[in-house]
Amino acid sequence: MGLWEKSILPRLTDFGMRGKSFREERPKCVGRASGRVLEVGFGSGLNLPHYSDQVTELFALEPSELGRKLSADRVAKAPFPVSFVGLDGASIPLDEASVDSVTCTWTLCTIPDVESALREIRRVLVPGGEFHFMEHGASRIEKVRRFQDRWNPIQKRLFGGCHVNREIDRLVKAAGFESVEHEEYVLPGPRFIGSMYAGSARK
Repeated sequence: MGLWEKSILPRLTDFGMRGKSFREERPKCVGRASGRVLEVGFGSGLNLPHYSDQVTELFALEPSELGRKLSADRVAKAPFPVSFVGLDGASIPLDEASVDSVTCTWTLCTIPDVESALREIRRVLVPGGEFHFMEHGASRIEKVRRFQDRWNPIQKRLFGGCHVNREIDRLVKAAGFESVEHEEYVLPGPRFIGSMYAGSARK
């Protein structure tokens, strides 16, 4: 991991993801979690203020050492205990059926082995547990999708492996969840990076 991904990109991400549109979206996803929660792609802890009082404990999975350091103040203010549990979404160091909810925001775009990560998310959920996700991905508009496909190699290089053209709903369904419900919409700004998938999947 080079200087850009290790020391600069986490700070840029922390700054950029604090914007109003992101703040307004976060509670629609993580606010639905309850009980013992695993957050995949914890980043700098920007989701923490948006969890409900139904959360009793949170396990944070985050590969960036700097991201974890940037989260320190937010973790200290959280009304529930927060524990860092791992670095790789494709190999989650938690027991099978050990959490009630899993959350993931703007993260499935970046995990290299996203299929394995989604199977791991399903594995650690209790029967009937829910996976709440909010991700950007492939547009349903053909001309936008074509541009996403052309832009994607640049996106991955600039933003730590982030893909703009993953079909998030298809990936979640393929992981074996019993039911997947989601909505698709576009955040303010360019469609090629703002095409959103948000929803929940039940084990």
